[in-house]
Amino acid sequence: MGSCYLSSSLSILKIPTTIRCLISAGPTREWIDPVRFISNPSSGKMGFAIAQAARNLGMSVTLVSGPVALSPLHGVDTIHVETAIDMKNEMLKQFEHADLTIMTAAVSDHRPRFQSEHKLSKDNFPLSLPLEKNPDILKLLGTQKKPGQRLVGFAAETENVMETARKKLIEKKLDWIVANDVSRIDQGFSSDLNEVLLLGPNDFQKRFNLAEKTIIAEEILNEICSLWLEKAH
Repeated sequence: MGSCYLSSSLSILKIPTTIRCLISAGPTREWIDPVRFISNPSSGKMGFAIAQAARNLGMSVTLVSGPVALSPLHGVDTIHVETAIDMKNEMLKQFEHADLTIMTAAVSDHRPRFQSEHKLSKDNFPLSLPLEKNPDILKLLGTQKKPGQRLVGFAAETENVMETARKKLIEKKLDWIVANDVSRIDQGFSSDLNEVLLLGPNDFQKRFNLAEKTIIAEEILNEICSLWLEKAH
């Protein structure tokens, strides 16, 4: 079995290259008609950066991506999806085989209750659009997590960032959650920069200051693997 080495502030950790890492990234699109949809500004950059960092550590990486304008990552098995239902189905399928799952995707919370097969004109477009809830994929994964699996969520918030993220950490049965303030114009969805807070059990928290998403991804993965593997030993 091969291995690679991960630097941490405490020690040098040996990571088995047989670790299977599952990552979700990007937005979803919830179609109203063939030319209109509900979505969000997620670029997928954070998820792709984490997939790249996991690949560089020698992990076997599967990336489930919503619609993004990013180049494919060499050495990463990428599966493209579009809607929240598509992403749910693929994540549940892949999750069974994953050791570490990191859900960075910004999944739309709602979808139109009805989808028109034809383009709606200005005159017949509904001014009130009935919606229904999309499945909470992260919560579903939390209920299916087996011993030994690790599950990491992302919380994109605009207020009460730490409090909301810590609540999600507990309610969704996560091992860790990464929180970031998307109300800031210098970071977040479409930016190449991010500043995040990693939260875990027993009031664990660690802040990663504003930096390129590629750097933030490496720091997040380093910290998670350090905590995970130290606990295992």
